[in-house]
Amino acid sequence: MNKQEMNQDSNINEDVMDLFGEGLELDLGSTPMKQFDPFGDTSFADEQIPEEPKRSSPVAYTTNNSKKTKSDVVNPLEKAMESAEAKDTEEAQKSLFEKPPIFTYAAASDDVEDTSMTFEELRIEKVPDFPELEDGKRVSWTVEYGKISKLVANPKNTTIAKMKSDIETSKVFLDSLKKAKVKNPDCKLKPRVTAQSKGKIPAYKGVYTSIDEAASSDKVITMFPARDGRVYEMRQNEMGRFITPTRGSNMLSDVTAGFTPALPPIPCSYLFSIIRFFRRMAKNGCYEALINIYWDKIDQTYILNIPKQTVTAISVSSEVDPYYEKERYIHYMDVHSHNKMRAFFSSTDDEDEKATRVYAVIGSVMNCFPEIKARISNGGTFLDIEPEVVFEKFTPEMYCLLFLDLMSLRTSQNTEKYIKSLTVGGRL
Repeated sequence: MNKQEMNQDSNINEDVMDLFGEGLELDLGSTPMKQFDPFGDTSFADEQIPEEPKRSSPVAYTTNNSKKTKSDVVNPLEKAMESAEAKDTEEAQKSLFEKPPIFTYAAASDDVEDTSMTFEELRIEKVPDFPELEDGKRVSWTVEYGKISKLVANPKNTTIAKMKSDIETSKVFLDSLKKAKVKNPDCKLKPRVTAQSKGKIPAYKGVYTSIDEAASSDKVITMFPARDGRVYEMRQNEMGRFITPTRGSNMLSDVTAGFTPALPPIPCSYLFSIIRFFRRMAKNGCYEALINIYWDKIDQTYILNIPKQTVTAISVSSEVDPYYEKERYIHYMDVHSHNKMRAFFSSTDDEDEKATRVYAVIGSVMNCFPEIKARISNGGTFLDIEPEVVFEKFTPEMYCLLFLDLMSLRTSQNTEKYIKSLTVGGRL
């Protein structure tokens, strides 16, 4: 079988063109660049393996030479496998008896060593960490053991050991254990808040989407949003109609502003590449620069794109690459640099960053550890977020790479060639 040679992308040509000329502005252009896959599989040519000829089942004879049917024949291999499987199941069952059950709730897991306690006692023990479990009447328990899920009917009087033992000795559990790939599953004890009180709205109150709907209702007290972004409360009685901004009400939900990503964190290696590029732009004329980050919905990966742009020491003017306007790509984030200045969002940024996506600015790029600011734009309304919300946290190794890169940059004479190669490629 002959191995095919794995195709690797060649290094980016560093002698593309003389990028820097006289003047204060620098034009950067981009086109899509084929990416190198360092983890590409080596494929092999198909090899034909002759099939082994089928053998007929063994035929057994009695002492009087009468032939038995196939159903009467005992397959010694099958019998041995059944015996070994039964032995494995028995050994697995023994280990399960010794394995402690696990309390599992709200992403927390903890071994329960004292199985003599009841489920109610376990609930009381966990209340300091999970106050929502305080009211036992609103909490139910389920035990998940392999493929078996069983509700605890009487948490006050049922011990954990008894529940675990009942499942382990049941025929349904033993049969599922024989068929399961995992012979040593966890016994998970899961509480669940089955009832919640959110506050019943009295008959004389109501929440509406507009003042017109509120005014036409028969409610004495109503609430509704207004164009200025505030929520107003209106009360109607014999004296007239009273409207004031609300100071809060149990009729409304508690809401916390923020951003919950639906995409994975941007790898710290990508952020390192961005900083490395910005550093070299800062060294060659103190230029700012812009990088657009796209999510490839098919390949499930991020793409760092350097769009066509004109840059100066205090500004960036760019054009969105039409290649990434396809349905396949999501324009997830814009990242621009502030060269040697601190990271902040300027009034120019406020005017430009109105599309609903994530934005970041990286300043003090020539420091060992540059400054990073991030925010979201929700239809032109901005909210600062922590960079860790969208970027993977730097590892100690990555901090070392940032430091070594800076030391290398201070003695390097080839930064112009580096920039030329990237701008022609279009992708970091």
